[in-house]
Amino acid sequence: MRRALRWARPGLAAAALAAVVWRLGTGPFLDGVRSLDARALLAAAAIVFVTTACCAWRWKVVAGGLGMSLSLPAAMAAYYRCLFLNVTLPSGVAGDVHRGVRHGRDADDVGRGMRAVVWERSAGQVVQVMLTIAVLLLLPSPVRSSMPLVAAALAAAALGLALVGSRWKRARNTVVADIRVCLLHRRALPGVVPTTVVAVLGYTAIFLIAARTTGVTAPVSRLLPLALLAILAMVLPSIAGWGPREGATAWVFAAAGLGATSGAATAVAYGVMVLVATLPGGLVLVVEWLPWRRASRPRARRRVIFRPEGAADA
Repeated sequence: MRRALRWARPGLAAAALAAVVWRLGTGPFLDGVRSLDARALLAAAAIVFVTTACCAWRWKVVAGGLGMSLSLPAAMAAYYRCLFLNVTLPSGVAGDVHRGVRHGRDADDVGRGMRAVVWERSAGQVVQVMLTIAVLLLLPSPVRSSMPLVAAALAAAALGLALVGSRWKRARNTVVADIRVCLLHRRALPGVVPTTVVAVLGYTAIFLIAARTTGVTAPVSRLLPLALLAILAMVLPSIAGWGPREGATAWVFAAAGLGATSGAATAVAYGVMVLVATLPGGLVLVVEWLPWRRASRPRARRRVIFRPEGAADA
């Protein structure tokens, strides 16, 4: 069963990508690559630098809540490396696993390092979902009429998880303690929410640039909900980011009357722009492989940055 589940993730992503190619052909993929120019790639690189800084700061705040020190330059380098691995390796999450394990080993606590990454990514996705729902409720989109039901379903799912978690008291206490110190603390929340909003808006801007470079002339107010839907689909299992993104973008563009071909070309252009923008992460990997760099790499110190009074050390 475990082996089947391991192969199911890339299998579903490959099936989604194959379905897009079968329905639309290879033309949108070639058009998406050919439409890019130096200005679009440079703009993507500049935006990704800002979004990576925001995500690195969010990780630093969350790790601090768990008592793990992390400097911003180190977090930036590790996050660039993480993004590069995510967009080049099949699983799409290898970079996050590597980031958590490396930080945990440096701090002599791999479990705590992985928890910091899990909570950092989870917080980002929760804020992203809430922001997407808000935009979809305000602006016209193919799914606007369904958004009240979607919001109700998400609330029911959250309640169900809370009820299920109540059966495992020890795990529940650990989760509650982590959420209090990593996400809801008065020094954590102001850092987690704004950085996530800026990161989501940054990737949305890259998507809009990709749409313009592929010839989509629809107004921003019409493209913004489609961009957020496409970016939200990227949390699904993929092959280095490919698969669900192209399928979801082709579908929402077709539903909005902009054409599935334009949607697929936009998704391809977006994927190439992000790949090029994360190339500094490859440079980080090369530098870390140098023998002198590995020998001189300092070990992170473990210390509590902030912790509410009475909070258990999970």
